[in-house]
Amino acid sequence: MKTNYNQLLLAFFSIAFLLTSCSNDDDNGVLAPEVAMAVQEQALQYYVGDISTFSAINENNSVYTETWSLGDSIVSNADTYIFVPKNSGTYKLNYAAVNEAGTFTYDYTITVLPKLRPITDDSKAFVTELIEYMPSPGQFINKKPGNLESAEGVLGGRGLVSLGGWGGSVTYAFDHTVLNHADKNDLIIYGNAMPTFSEPGIIYVMQDDNANGLPDDMWYEIKGSAHDLEGTDRAYEITYFRPVTAEGDVDWKDSKGNTGVIAKNAFHKQAYYPEWITEDSYTISGTLLSDSNVDMSNPSYITSKPFEYGYADNTSGGDQIDLADAIDAEGNPVNLSGIDFIKIQTGVQANMGWLGELSTEITGIADLNLID
Repeated sequence: MKTNYNQLLLAFFSIAFLLTSCSNDDDNGVLAPEVAMAVQEQALQYYVGDISTFSAINENNSVYTETWSLGDSIVSNADTYIFVPKNSGTYKLNYAAVNEAGTFTYDYTITVLPKLRPITDDSKAFVTELIEYMPSPGQFINKKPGNLESAEGVLGGRGLVSLGGWGGSVTYAFDHTVLNHADKNDLIIYGNAMPTFSEPGIIYVMQDDNANGLPDDMWYEIKGSAHDLEGTDRAYEITYFRPVTAEGDVDWKDSKGNTGVIAKNAFHKQAYYPEWITEDSYTISGTLLSDSNVDMSNPSYITSKPFEYGYADNTSGGDQIDLADAIDAEGNPVNLSGIDFIKIQTGVQANMGWLGELSTEITGIADLNLID
């Protein structure tokens, strides 16, 4: 057979061209990302406010798009991301480098712990700062024990403050973090309840999650024994209206469409609407407790039995509270390391005739583990 060298030469160059062409089609000259992470440990633990720098190092000079994602949010498109957690919790941080030749990813799980204010030799067992006193109208309001002086009288020890009708509240701070101890009670709240007459108050607690010293984090409710009773409503709201004269009853309207009054009585003749509230009405929201324990069948001997547990001014001698009973707005348990702020709110709405409105009273709030 006669060999055609021209054809062989043509075939050789054709094959070489095809091989080169195929190679270029595979990657177009683009290198897949090769990345080294400056922080290689993938399970990390920090405290609120810690500053942590995460960097991705390009190891082969390839060109790619970079993305840092915190949860579902993109937080950076650079090779470095600075993580400064403002709240405690568990965070998912993901890095991705992507081009047409490939993808590189790296995942971190970051546990952020709250900064707890330690107990020192100078720490007080009782609350030390009044944050807010916002009572509802009532027979003791605008005089002792229903004024600002009374609310401040509870600081550092024992006093007496009345919160008025449903929704009235007072908010305090501790000078340290009250720790959530496993399998034991953590707080004690003193009131003036008697065995047959209780005026239960809802308890809300807050951890200084962002460590800024302000009560601007999430409030959690302490779940008590009346949580599932008929008549308990965790999304209740009421509006109180200033009467035309100080001698008038205080009208109210609630989120259920009901109306009523905080009625004046012969024993307390001052204005019942808080004098320092300049608006002609104000609205309060929170948890309404069942009034099933209030018995007015004998007007001369009205009783209000205590609930089993979980409320302020509920039992004589003080109410011990377990922070493990804290729940979120959906009713789910929350695991608090401790709390820095506490709010107590009158929980039952009841007009008890000559006795006046049911009103939670507080005589002291303390870290149970610092009580001798």
